[in-house]
Amino acid sequence: LGVALVLLYLPLPHWGLALPAAMIGAALFGAAWAFIPALLQAKRGSHIVITTIMFNFIAAAVLNYVLVNLLRPTGSMDPATARFPAETNLPALTDIAAGFGMVWGRNTPANVTFLVALAACFLVWVLIWRTRLGYQIRALGKSEPGAIYAGINPVRITIIAMMISGGLAGMMAINNVMGEAGRLVLNAVEGAGFIGIAVALMGRNHPFGILLAALLFGFLYQGGGELALWTSIPRELIVVIQALVILFTGALDNMVRMPLERAFLAMRRNRGAAK
Repeated sequence: LGVALVLLYLPLPHWGLALPAAMIGAALFGAAWAFIPALLQAKRGSHIVITTIMFNFIAAAVLNYVLVNLLRPTGSMDPATARFPAETNLPALTDIAAGFGMVWGRNTPANVTFLVALAACFLVWVLIWRTRLGYQIRALGKSEPGAIYAGINPVRITIIAMMISGGLAGMMAINNVMGEAGRLVLNAVEGAGFIGIAVALMGRNHPFGILLAALLFGFLYQGGGELALWTSIPRELIVVIQALVILFTGALDNMVRMPLERAFLAMRRNRGAAK
């Protein structure tokens, strides 16, 4: 909704202006929607997963109502907005490469929002590991009593972290809504939030790990669609592969990391005894 309202009602003459404006609209809507679950978590101790999943259904209902009753063009039976102005169409990575005299990715649907995602990964890394706020977020995540003892306000940090997360989640729409469809349609998010949980789990909540996991799941998702279209391989097989990746990621944490930790601890003890 944030992306659609910005692009439909603001006269933006070029995609270079439309993209940051749409990013701001998407981030504001995402952060605002995350505020109430964040407040419930910070003030009442409500389970963040439960409240956000409940808010997903509320968001879907609000989106359906606004889309069908307020934003749908008169006389149209399609539950979608009008197409965004042609000036706001985002260039594909193929077009960007052509501007540098290179031929690359002729058939890829990826657009300039991929570069936005890379920048977001880097900025989140800077925030979490190179700023005071990031230190407070990590400290609260590791030990709430310890963070409180150090003078960190858990309510403030929880709300800020959740609103940053909501803003980043909302910015996903600049690809699906602005870059791919060129208008707002029903189910524009295509379950990206639940896939994002798997990506975060596999990436160990680290921006670089999440980047690699997101690329893997993106290849599986896009490649699965191509296989289902041109071969007899069912698309459900890709879902099975994704599930196996998640299961083995969780299993390998116990199968590999814990024995390695025990081995390194034993080596340290032996060195200490030898000294």
